[in-house]
Amino acid sequence: MVATEFTPAASAIGGALIGVAAVLLMLFGGRIAGISGIVGRLLPPYRDGGVARAAAFVLGLITAPILYTWVTQSPVAQTVSDNMVLMAAGGLLVGVGAALSGGCTSGHGVCGLSRLSPRSLVATLTFMATGFATVFVLRHVIGG
Repeated sequence: MVATEFTPAASAIGGALIGVAAVLLMLFGGRIAGISGIVGRLLPPYRDGGVARAAAFVLGLITAPILYTWVTQSPVAQTVSDNMVLMAAGGLLVGVGAALSGGCTSGHGVCGLSRLSPRSLVATLTFMATGFATVFVLRHVIGG
């Protein structure tokens, strides 16, 4: 069985940083911090002229772990599959799910729940249940 490290302090700090970033994006940009929507603004058709802000946000997502590694002199611990077919299928499923639900886990789970949106509650419960089921199947049924 694959064990997942329990890191409550790092998780709490990361959650707080996500919350602060979501509030700052809403305060200064008037936008909800939904990653699928932000990345979608980088792709044609360009609807609202927010390409530069979206690019800056995505650049920050890419730069943050590089900066962390440079400051702490230790690599970011991240496990990613080397199975490209599995990665492509997962990416497509996430994209389709985000499109069908009108957002992603960050938009619904962080921003939508904080606004007490019933639609976001249903979406987040669906995301979480699907994630739990996927982990169960992969770890206990398939044995990966």
